[in-house]
Amino acid sequence: MIVYEYPFTERIRTLLRLEDLYEKFKFFLNQEHPLQHHVALATIFDMLEVAGRADLKSDLLQEIERQKQTLLGYRSNPAVQTEMLDAILEELDSVSAALVASQGKTGQNVRENEWLMSIRGRTIIPGGACEFDLPSYYAWQQRPFEQRYADIANWFGPLVPLFDALGLVLRLLRNSGAPKKMIANAGSYQQMLQGKVYQMLRLTVDESLGAIPEISANKYMLWVRFTTQGGDCKPKPLEDDVPFELTLCNF
Repeated sequence: MIVYEYPFTERIRTLLRLEDLYEKFKFFLNQEHPLQHHVALATIFDMLEVAGRADLKSDLLQEIERQKQTLLGYRSNPAVQTEMLDAILEELDSVSAALVASQGKTGQNVRENEWLMSIRGRTIIPGGACEFDLPSYYAWQQRPFEQRYADIANWFGPLVPLFDALGLVLRLLRNSGAPKKMIANAGSYQQMLQGKVYQMLRLTVDESLGAIPEISANKYMLWVRFTTQGGDCKPKPLEDDVPFELTLCNF
């Protein structure tokens, strides 16, 4: 099964982009080749570019506090598992405290490092991080894996609380909706949302169907059109009925 996600708001769009970058960063950080560590470092620069467009820290703190107050209201509900509720509340408190304790603007430590900024400036240029452009960076790339790993992890360290909070908020959002089985007749599906506000849509489809959803949505209507790929990978309309699961998520 393949899960596709579609953000309804710019804020969720930013969180999903950062989550995607974080997954790439973790993968390349744990690889040993210098070129793979170059990608990990370049991904940190991409994270700062995306995170710098919004006051993510305060937004995440506000959302965590709102979730905490909502969950506290379930304490008196006998159908709620107390241990599970307490565990989530404890995680919310821990993540919030770590985010509050993080000092300065997001990625400030990287921005204040002139050497890293010189690398960032060159990576914007295609092929700009060659050894003849940045001999000191090339020399750093020849260091042992353990040393390069420690350096990159240290540079990324101050960002960890932000990404812990981001991951928790997205996990709570994904768990907020219940999946429903749908059929896209002749590859097309429409649903009126009647002005109800959602934060994100999750669509699950069987990989074997070869169906790729093209999603468009606002607070009034949701539209999904399934396509398929030929040998040239160019999307083509899919005229078959497509079964899928739809989850509308909202805090």
